[in-house]
Amino acid sequence: MNAHVMVFAPAPQLTVTIDQPNDEPEIHLHPGGQGVWQARMITCLGTRVVLCASLGGEIGQVLEPLMASEGVELKVVRRDSSSGGYVHDRRDGRRDEIVDVPGHALNRHELDDLYNLALGEGLLAPVSVLSGPGDPSLVPPDIYRRLAADLGRNGSRVVVDLSGDHLRAVLESGVSFLKVSHEELLRDGMADDDSEAELTRVLYELHATGAESVVVSRADEPALTLVNGEVYEVHMPRLEAIDPRGAGDSMTAGVAAVLAAGGDLELAVRTGAAAGGLNVTRHGLGTGRQDSIAGLVERVQLAPIGSGRQDRMTPDDFAGRAAGS
Repeated sequence: MNAHVMVFAPAPQLTVTIDQPNDEPEIHLHPGGQGVWQARMITCLGTRVVLCASLGGEIGQVLEPLMASEGVELKVVRRDSSSGGYVHDRRDGRRDEIVDVPGHALNRHELDDLYNLALGEGLLAPVSVLSGPGDPSLVPPDIYRRLAADLGRNGSRVVVDLSGDHLRAVLESGVSFLKVSHEELLRDGMADDDSEAELTRVLYELHATGAESVVVSRADEPALTLVNGEVYEVHMPRLEAIDPRGAGDSMTAGVAAVLAAGGDLELAVRTGAAAGGLNVTRHGLGTGRQDSIAGLVERVQLAPIGSGRQDRMTPDDFAGRAAGS
């Protein structure tokens, strides 16, 4: 069987977009949420995906065939409560939110069923992606801690794009690869500021507390990554963005796809950066052409942080600083 990725997407959303590319307005329905967008990009990169999700209510009835049409292998736990969704209007070139309904939290029995489903499918996959719910209240952090532990202990490489309590939970268990944004680190009190030195310190701290490799995205600035004990800036060509949303999800997807195929970490980061960079040039989250992404990978460079500088921080520096704090 070909290598594949299990994506844990506990609470997908229905996205309703009002658009007007020509004279008449249009309404578009799509499945959404972090896990769906990641699965879509992994599929674009030619890697098979098994998507494990919970769906319920009228929204869930609409979501299921839409998700099945994405080209993923869909595994569903059907729930009594309703899935969530949102409506936004982008006719004037902006994204104006009209309504956002997060859905209901999963109950204990639904969580048990979803956990068993994701664990069983994840144990069959070389890489598992744990994606966050749109609203943190929908799924408790401990589900992520347990899933990361059980998958990691049994040979699946766990890739996460989480923040807040859900991130802290998986770090307790350990993960193979973590993607987080600098805005999330600042919001959650995990970084004091957005300086290069501070974010480098945080990279080493995240590694020390449970993440083997880490990428911190920095909006328009080059991402920072810790790979094999070395911190790099991720440099790529400047591209004009149509929609900057979703770059991080596509980056995570690119990393997972390469790791599932047996690629090394540096290639995984470069492919993730290329997938994220190309996604912002398109309408539609988690989309892109595989050949275009492959062409962009060759232009992504990992440059060691502080090369030739006296203030370069090393793992020993971090350890000494932590011991003295």
